[in-house]
Amino acid sequence: MASFKLLIASLLIVVSLLLLQVAPADFQDSGTGDVAEKTLLKRMDCRGACAARCKLSSRPRLCQRACGTCCARCNCVPPGTSGNIGACPCYASLNTRDNKRKCP
Repeated sequence: MASFKLLIASLLIVVSLLLLQVAPADFQDSGTGDVAEKTLLKRMDCRGACAARCKLSSRPRLCQRACGTCCARCNCVPPGTSGNIGACPCYASLNTRDNKRKCP
């Protein structure tokens, strides 16, 4: 009975040591990742970007709400207060049900 407990304890130790050796390798960056993967990891400050985008809008709260939705989906807000939608193709491609541009 004592030898059985010793066997189980030693197996648990060996398994835990193996897991410790494997786990750090999963978190290391090999440097070969895709650019899109790295941008997904870094989220932009949508609130600040949309505040800058909508500061000259006649309806700033509506503009910021729409911009925030678009930024959350695309992780991108074009520079400036209007136009420049070519800088963020995802932002430019979102439309409403009436097929109008969703993002300000």
